[in-house]
Amino acid sequence: MKTNSLDGIRTFLAVAERKSFSAAALQLGVTVTAASKAVKVMERQHGVLLFKRNTRNVAFTEAGAGLYASLAGATRQIDDAFAALTMFRDRPAGHLRLTVPRALGALVMRALIPRFRGSYPDVTIDLSLDDGAVDLLAHGYDAGIRLGQFVEQGMVAVRLTGDLRWSVVGAPGYFERKGRPLIPEDLMRHDTLAYRFHTSGALHRWRFVRDGEEFLVETGAPVVVNDTTLIADFARSGLGLAYMPDVEIEADLASGSLLRVLENYVPPTSGLFLYFPARTQSQPKLRAFIDTALALSRPASSGDTR
Repeated sequence: MKTNSLDGIRTFLAVAERKSFSAAALQLGVTVTAASKAVKVMERQHGVLLFKRNTRNVAFTEAGAGLYASLAGATRQIDDAFAALTMFRDRPAGHLRLTVPRALGALVMRALIPRFRGSYPDVTIDLSLDDGAVDLLAHGYDAGIRLGQFVEQGMVAVRLTGDLRWSVVGAPGYFERKGRPLIPEDLMRHDTLAYRFHTSGALHRWRFVRDGEEFLVETGAPVVVNDTTLIADFARSGLGLAYMPDVEIEADLASGSLLRVLENYVPPTSGLFLYFPARTQSQPKLRAFIDTALALSRPASSGDTR
């Protein structure tokens, strides 16, 4: 019967998640040679290749992908068990992995991470910016931040912001050339800037409300981008209309470089929530992060959890 050391399994998972032997070695505090050797030992033991390697990329083989799917959740439980031992330390310590949406999450993290690191220097942060749905346990994250409607089922969710206001916006020069849409259906005759989600590849659909009923409008977007900061830049330059959360474009709205249209038709969305598995919130590193996030978000959170 073939067996593998936990160190070998951990090396395999690190390479699988990072898609890089050098990044995995840096995470684990070992040499690239040691990380490569550990994976090769597993491959020799079982007589299969786990990764396809070249000078620039590392990718799963079919066998490697299957092994990762089986091991990721179980290994996470082992890591959680050992992480619970930190309750006996005087200060929170360890490595905290977080997934947050690109633009909205970055706005929160600009203030939160410096404050957290200043209070808890023994906790290191690994921050992943991703707008798509992410399985926290399968991908080894301690916690995530998402809009309320995108929080995974079965997770503890703590409100960080109030409901978010969204707007359809364009530059003054654009409206001079193209006119203003008066109802959402008019957008079919306008140039729009669409956002594409990184993970799913789906386009963000523009939501509106009329007489209490929500509906979606499919726009013929000549420009599609997977970065909201660039979409705001394009809208500012007059390239087309954008559907943006106000918090990202506050300065533009205040200065008049972007103007709202269809204001009566655009509904707010649920705000941002910090979410995590119930069984992991007792870890000192995560508990400290939750407390710091709540302290920074008040009074917006008002203690709201779900």
